[in-house]
Amino acid sequence: MIDLSISRQQIDEIDSQIVELFEKRMKVANDVANYKIETGKAVFDKEREEQKLEKLSAMSHGEFNERAVRELFQQIMSISRKYQYGMLPHTDDVTKFKKIPHICGEDSRVYYFGVAGTHTQQAMEEVFGTSVRGTGCADFQDVMEAVEKGEADYGVLPIENSSTGGISTNYDLLLHYKNAIVGQYVMEINQCLLALPGAKPENIKTVFSHPQGLLQSRSFMREHPEYEGVEYGSTAAAAKKVAGDKDATQAAIASRRAAKEYGLEVVAENIQEEKNNCTRFIIIGAKEVYTEKSNKIALCIELPHQSGSLYRILSHFLYNNLNMTQIVSRPIPGRNWEYRFFIDVEGNLDDAAVQNALRGVKEEAAYMRVLGNYEA
Repeated sequence: MIDLSISRQQIDEIDSQIVELFEKRMKVANDVANYKIETGKAVFDKEREEQKLEKLSAMSHGEFNERAVRELFQQIMSISRKYQYGMLPHTDDVTKFKKIPHICGEDSRVYYFGVAGTHTQQAMEEVFGTSVRGTGCADFQDVMEAVEKGEADYGVLPIENSSTGGISTNYDLLLHYKNAIVGQYVMEINQCLLALPGAKPENIKTVFSHPQGLLQSRSFMREHPEYEGVEYGSTAAAAKKVAGDKDATQAAIASRRAAKEYGLEVVAENIQEEKNNCTRFIIIGAKEVYTEKSNKIALCIELPHQSGSLYRILSHFLYNNLNMTQIVSRPIPGRNWEYRFFIDVEGNLDDAAVQNALRGVKEEAAYMRVLGNYEA
């Protein structure tokens, strides 16, 4: 029987040699980086790396070792690239974002989703103040278009709910317009069942609300199978409809503010499934700008459709010690079973670590776009 202590001693000796050889390799990588800086040559040379991987894996014996050697050297090459990215001058900007003193100016024109009384209007007023010149829009796309065309200085849209997750439509719209995220606001959402004054709960048959309102209140709706949930444009628009139809069998899931706006009565409150229910709203602007206080970066990436590509991209954030706070996948139109990823990380575009990470992601991803750098 083999003596385990002897085997462990042999492994320790081999590991020491591996460390020594790795450091020698990184010293040569330093020379390569200096050459690339002087000549302007790209750090990532996909064709060269693939040739090396084929050659190295062919030197191994057996199918398992062949795959293992390939994976091992993929990691070594990835580490070498990250080191080289860190040597590049930080004046080499990886985005077109411009730094400005502050974002929101006085007397801003702001477009928001929904009619008067919607949660998004409330979020807008809490960010910009009640004297803001706010305009409601029928759908998310109208807000995006108004900002891009210059009809609005800023737009406010919901992007994520703590209980139902991301609002996929708005993630997709972010790529269809040139707007940038310049801020965010998180607000507690208390959903209420609203009806005409004097209406009896047992007589209610139809409940209107935005799909998110119905989703957030799904437990309440299950407790009342006699209520038929019907999707409507927004929570406040649903309240407006109930008030306008003057039908005591109708109700809306919306805010207490909407009840006051349209003269409705709160039949039941805090009916959302998650009692600590919050929605994250984004503030969009037409210009790609950030400030000294910006501490959160939103970006979208598309990856080569191959094994390990997501891991290799995300490792750039790991190696630069950046905290990733969110990742959302969305299907790429026209390319079945391929996805793009919306990622949030902490940091400012001025940070060297952020520039290193984004430079690596930009070179190695099939597509990258920074959607915003803003104060969270």
